[in-house]
Amino acid sequence: MIKQTQEPESPALPGPERPAASKLGRAVARARDFLLSLQHAEGYWCGELEADAMLEADYIFLHTLLESGDEGRLKRALAEMMRTQNEDGSWSIYPGGPGNLSLSVKCYSSAKLMGLPASDPRLARCRGWVLEHGGVVAVNTFTKLYLCALGEYDYDAAPAIPPEIVLFPRWFYFNIYEISAWSRSILIPLAVIYAKKPFKKIPAERGIDELFVGGRAGAVLRLRHDRRRLLSWRNFFIGLDRIMHWAEMVHIRPLRALALRRAEKWILERLEMSDGLGAIYPAMLNAIIALRCLGYTEDDPRVKRARAEFAKLGIEEPAREDLPEPTFRMQPCVSPVWDTAQAVFALAEAGLPQDDPRLAKAAEWLLSKEVRHRGDWAVKVKGVEPGGWYFEFNNEFYPDTDDTAQVLLALDRVRHPLVGRQESAVRRALEWEFAMQCRNGGWGSFDKDNTKMIFQNIPFADHNAMLDPPSADITGRMLEMLAAQGYTRADKPVERAVRFLLKEQEADGSWFGRWGVNYLYGTFLALRGLRAIGFDPAEAPLSRAAGWIRLAQNPDGGWGETCGSYDDPKLRGVGVSTPSQTAWALLGLVAAGDGGSEPLRRGLDWLLDRQLPEGGWDESMGEGRARQSIITGTGFPRVFYLAYGMYRQYFPLMALAACARALPHAD
Repeated sequence: MIKQTQEPESPALPGPERPAASKLGRAVARARDFLLSLQHAEGYWCGELEADAMLEADYIFLHTLLESGDEGRLKRALAEMMRTQNEDGSWSIYPGGPGNLSLSVKCYSSAKLMGLPASDPRLARCRGWVLEHGGVVAVNTFTKLYLCALGEYDYDAAPAIPPEIVLFPRWFYFNIYEISAWSRSILIPLAVIYAKKPFKKIPAERGIDELFVGGRAGAVLRLRHDRRRLLSWRNFFIGLDRIMHWAEMVHIRPLRALALRRAEKWILERLEMSDGLGAIYPAMLNAIIALRCLGYTEDDPRVKRARAEFAKLGIEEPAREDLPEPTFRMQPCVSPVWDTAQAVFALAEAGLPQDDPRLAKAAEWLLSKEVRHRGDWAVKVKGVEPGGWYFEFNNEFYPDTDDTAQVLLALDRVRHPLVGRQESAVRRALEWEFAMQCRNGGWGSFDKDNTKMIFQNIPFADHNAMLDPPSADITGRMLEMLAAQGYTRADKPVERAVRFLLKEQEADGSWFGRWGVNYLYGTFLALRGLRAIGFDPAEAPLSRAAGWIRLAQNPDGGWGETCGSYDDPKLRGVGVSTPSQTAWALLGLVAAGDGGSEPLRRGLDWLLDRQLPEGGWDESMGEGRARQSIITGTGFPRVFYLAYGMYRQYFPLMALAACARALPHAD
């Protein structure tokens, strides 16, 4: 189902050789030039990804368990971790957020592993906070299993993750391909770790017995049944968990050897053609430990490569004026395909010609990253040629629909010299995208129809990320891309997607944002998709959404939303103004037909007033060592969030360009 595309209209913006006369035009030109200055020689863009202190805490755990790592780097990781501690002693999963128990226990443990004494005032504050919030027994499964490996928790008291799950046939309801791609890549090596039960004895003074309420000996370590509902799926899985623990204890594991071989094969296959297993931090870390548990030595090429890919996530910075000591921190993954596709699209929107050699170079780099291998997605999607794009430099098993849609939007704005090559890649990607559409008309990210809610009741599913259901933000981007490719509501897949989006709209007019924080992200993408596919601004879905955006505007003229909106609906659209979220709001208003309302003009002024002299924007809070990037990206709602270093650059540029078209006579 391939349509003929029309040549996109050239935006009425100043070209790269024509100086802009207006304030808005000059701002667009500066932002465009600054974004171009960030392009790498190979043609791509890649900003830093920031997350919470879990990255540094787990880094210390890994090297302690495997007796590896550079001592100086470990100390710098400790300093980075301690830098983000809250005044009450806890650590948060996003700046300004409430303390998180699992993260706080991880950080406390890692600090002690590095030699900080329990009497250290910072640890004393953390200890008090942890005990007030339930102690170690209340942390999540991932944290418990890491503590088990250091003798700080009992394997029998942690939820079982039996490797036998890899043996379930693909037609079976509970097979591993019915959980999200990221959980799959995290849990399979973790199941190996659970089966092998690694153990490293650490000195008592570096342990965390003091974090157990009432002392470790008297702590309640067993899982509790839900006594409110005796007959429930959760209680069924808790009972099953106890049976599995009993089988572990008496060594009734007839399929264990086969399961470990199957898990080992699965891991090794997916270490190929990727930047580490799943190309995401927790899966990569678990894979290193799992390989060692399976008997692979440090000299084995596969272990060395897994180690090397993990090490690439580290960022070393020398001392500078605001940070007098050298620093080391870890990234959760890298985002070159995503950043490049967004940057190309933003630059084209801002007037860079389609045949600009810098765009052509970026398009060439993107085409080199096209997926040509059948990954996990192919288990449920048959008879489709591989196509599409992933997020990182290399992750061949895991292309995703969102990156693919954005790459197609970018390629549509570039005139590549090898037209046939680009057209073939676009054709394959479109066919793959249509095949990945879910039954309800929307799109998830990595898998089709990954929606079995029963998996949320499994005891080890307490990381709240077991599923990959269709989302409004991805579906909105998909509609924008399909419209650019010439599709209309006369095409059945498009109309199904429209119906999904309309059904997902909230009563107040907004849409939930799965991959960005939060309703501002979902709403702007849904609006762009519906407008691109032919909705009139006067139609109720668009006008209600625009009304919600205007009501969410901050008194300073900008927009912002805290990650807390995933926990508390009253915080929807509430938060300190940020460049990226203000840009999303403006893009949403323009898509809804706003030609110059007061909220739009005030939001535009907010962006213009905060543009830095070099052309970019800052999106951080605090000063000196307390400085942290504000989170506007979502990894797993309520669990893990991301600050994209490039969001503050290319989204404001898109917004300025959109406003320049909506306000042709702006100053």
